[in-house]
Amino acid sequence: MRQAPPEEDAKAIRPGPVGGRYAPLTERQMEDTYEAAMSLLENIGMAQSTPEFIALVTAEGGWMDDAERLHFPRDLVQRIVTEVATPTFTLHALDPDKGMEIGGDRVYFSTGGAGVLMLDHDTQTYRESMLQDVYDTGRLVDRLDNIDIYVRTVVARDMVEARDLDINWAYACLASTSKPIGTSMFDQSHVGEIAAMFDLVLGGEGEFKKRPFCIANNTFVVPPLRWAEESALSMAEQARHGFPITLLSAGQAGATSPAALAGSLAQALAECLAALTCVNLINPGHPCIMGMWPFVSDLRTGAMTGGSGEEAVLNAASAQILNWLGLPSGVAAGMADSKLPDNQAGHEKALTVGLAAQAGSNVIFESAGMLASIMGGSHEALVIDNDMLGAINRTVRGIEITPETLSTAVIEQVIAGEGHFLGQDQTLSMMQTEYTYPLVGDRLSPDDWKDAGARSATDRAHDFVTATLANHRPTHISPDVDAQIRERFDIRLDLPA
Repeated sequence: MRQAPPEEDAKAIRPGPVGGRYAPLTERQMEDTYEAAMSLLENIGMAQSTPEFIALVTAEGGWMDDAERLHFPRDLVQRIVTEVATPTFTLHALDPDKGMEIGGDRVYFSTGGAGVLMLDHDTQTYRESMLQDVYDTGRLVDRLDNIDIYVRTVVARDMVEARDLDINWAYACLASTSKPIGTSMFDQSHVGEIAAMFDLVLGGEGEFKKRPFCIANNTFVVPPLRWAEESALSMAEQARHGFPITLLSAGQAGATSPAALAGSLAQALAECLAALTCVNLINPGHPCIMGMWPFVSDLRTGAMTGGSGEEAVLNAASAQILNWLGLPSGVAAGMADSKLPDNQAGHEKALTVGLAAQAGSNVIFESAGMLASIMGGSHEALVIDNDMLGAINRTVRGIEITPETLSTAVIEQVIAGEGHFLGQDQTLSMMQTEYTYPLVGDRLSPDDWKDAGARSATDRAHDFVTATLANHRPTHISPDVDAQIRERFDIRLDLPA
């Protein structure tokens, strides 16, 4: 009977469960953090502002000081947050059934990253990441039910020129899955080209702007409080071309943001509020995800640590304060420091992703497939992490208490009858609506596990990877449209026959 799955709305886990049960900050602490962020923007401001941002903000009462820092009036930022910025938006997908509403307390799991290495399962060594890896990772995501969004995870290091990288990154994501996707752009001139590519897929000029299915991840700032000029210029173009934008600050506590976690939180919020203000002055109500992404340093060495308890609580606090402000939230969790998909990676990923989900982060980026403090990716880790995300999704759903689920009548029947619940109709009926099952996780007894070959989770994941990459060829882009894309753009990826 388990071969016939339940309807989508009856499954034990579904995309977008409602989080928010974990609250590391009190109401007063959120107020103080918000006040500190507003003070930073008004009293210190942002350096290296683009001419457009200067014109937009000064027209609304902002000012430039003698150090050429752009100051944001408190009432302007407050008005953007409370009256102009959208609290929710639709992220579409090429498969209409896979679109989603971003905002509120709904939780979705996404990949993400800009790793430069890929872990080879057979040799347990790292090699440079390539364009093929971007496509193959997307094909795996297309088959992994617990990953909702595919944002490219690694850099295509075989692409030398920035334009080739941006165009081929976008194409590889586009061709690999019908789920929502995400990428980034190094130069503002590439934004319109990528939007034109997406228009071809949707059937006409301007169609992507109507049904955006690709997030633009934009690290717009060089912390502390300084615009990254090329990214800021691209951000403005992304707003004009209809890309939902993840506004990423990515300060590293103890290095590019304060070692005090509260200070790191306030700085990240200030930086993201500056970007949110500018984007909404360009296009009021533009879909944005506030990606505070406060990273953490190991202060013994200065190296980034993505799997620490500090990282976990910072991400959760970021999600909590953004939800409190009514703004779509996105964090980076799952950035294990371990170099292998081992016990260390498991506890680092589960802790950081679990707390972020419980806090109600709308999109949890980096949640699957990343290792080595996001320097490297692993296809096997991606598959194992899919099991983890299913379990975390189930914890976010929680326990429904109803007269039926309290089961007093069932308990009475069992006590008067066979003395166990194995044969009860309720047990069978809830097998898939109440419980989740891992794809590659092992639940055998030690003897049965030995008889089955005594293989590890990474070995079983490798089997799934091998079979998927050999057999799964997404067909959501027609050959005619693909030919049009290749005629117009220099696509370097050869699709499997």
